[in-house]
Amino acid sequence: MSDGPSLSRVSDGPSHSRVSPVSGTDGQAGRRVVGIVDTDSFAKWGAHLLSAAPRDWSLELLVVDTPRTASPAQLRAAFRGLDDRLAHLAATPPAPLTVDAIVDRLRCDPPDAVLVSTIGPVAELLIDEVHRQVTPRPVLLTGLPGISFPAKWKGVFSRARADLFVLHSHREVRAYDAMATENGVVPFFALATLPFAARPGHSLTAQPPADHDATHTPDSVVFAAQPSVPESEADRARVVAWLAETARRHPSWRVVVKTRAVAGEHQTHRETFPYADLLPADAPPNLVVETGPMAVHLDRAVALVTISSTAVLEAAARGIPALTLTDFGVHRSLINEVFVGSGLEGDAIDLVDGRFGVVHPDWMTDNYFHPDSDDDWADRAEAAMAARDAGTLVDRPSARRSHGGALRRAWERKNTLGAADRTAIGRVALAIGAPVRTAKRLARRVRRMVVPPEPTAVGAPTSQRTGVLPGATPTAQAEPGLQAVDREGASVDGARDGQQQLVTGRDAG
Repeated sequence: MSDGPSLSRVSDGPSHSRVSPVSGTDGQAGRRVVGIVDTDSFAKWGAHLLSAAPRDWSLELLVVDTPRTASPAQLRAAFRGLDDRLAHLAATPPAPLTVDAIVDRLRCDPPDAVLVSTIGPVAELLIDEVHRQVTPRPVLLTGLPGISFPAKWKGVFSRARADLFVLHSHREVRAYDAMATENGVVPFFALATLPFAARPGHSLTAQPPADHDATHTPDSVVFAAQPSVPESEADRARVVAWLAETARRHPSWRVVVKTRAVAGEHQTHRETFPYADLLPADAPPNLVVETGPMAVHLDRAVALVTISSTAVLEAAARGIPALTLTDFGVHRSLINEVFVGSGLEGDAIDLVDGRFGVVHPDWMTDNYFHPDSDDDWADRAEAAMAARDAGTLVDRPSARRSHGGALRRAWERKNTLGAADRTAIGRVALAIGAPVRTAKRLARRVRRMVVPPEPTAVGAPTSQRTGVLPGATPTAQAEPGLQAVDREGASVDGARDGQQQLVTGRDAG
């Protein structure tokens, strides 16, 4: 991973004049840092990362207005559990501002640093606008929320001009370092503990967060839904069928389909087939669909199940048993490659049986549960701000090889902001660019039909029944349609009354 707080790995470019640090919230010399967020997951990540920043940083958070900006309800959920510098946002999220309004604020009073926590096209636009319009330029921080393995070039491409790119595991930093180098981008990646996976002492039996709700006895199996994983309607309907069968088998459990949006709200990734629309008419009454902060649902969870949601790391940090379903295989498109060897992999039969896993200790250090002392993002951000003070902060080049001048910038802006961009040049760029984009998409679609892409599977489905923990009691029957397994005449009584052991020594009730 990247070395300490050094700024040695920066590209040649123009530098910026010296400025002095401002006073922090405690009255002592500190740094002023502004965060900019948009969608639900980026709002949660950006706010919680800043909340974990050094105490002498004075913090401000802005919401940028785009076609996919989170709703006030989504923002309130995202901002739950922040420290005292940002805690007020959970009650009163900031109103969205246009890109131009945000850039004007930064230009009038440049902060020491700006955290750009937005989807890629918005991040590229904001980073470019700050480079062009804000003097002295703030240090530009950026990153990706949650699980970012394997490395994705699009994430780097749109953020290449930022000074620091925050990731959350040693494995991710290595992968992104290699990808950036391969594509001619000087690595700029730093490590931070995943901010909302609270885990004092990094124990598998970590204490709950400070805002833990202890009013309910744990009674829920929480399914952390994802808007585009799996993608097809048929596969998502299969997941719903498994959850419904789990609810029938365990009537004392609430089986919660925890979604990130209600009808009409946007998400970081578009959702074509919402789970709420796929529930069968005869769904058991203990199968429910709910939104709200994941932390609230984990307060009541006896276990968590998902395909590959970052919520599984939040559960593991609390010592809550979990399951990552591998029935659809292990694919890069499913974002579940990182869980190979984690101890959390399983299938629908495990889910229906009530059999969940715990994280293998030898998987943890390289994957999101490293010691706090390994984190270097704040130190490297401080070093970059010191370079800004000294006038030695240099601009990183764009990864975009074809710039296209003002018309290209107008096209990218219009494509990113949609109706929020009301400029005349944006309308001209749209009239020229939209037919070109349509033709390119059609050509790609035809090419995929003629030459199908190579299969992306990197692993086969995995079961918790391989090396079942002592004391685990499987149910006697599988859900109709599930792969049959040898049950050896096991009793179903334990599962039906909710007392089956999820893992050794932990009862569902």
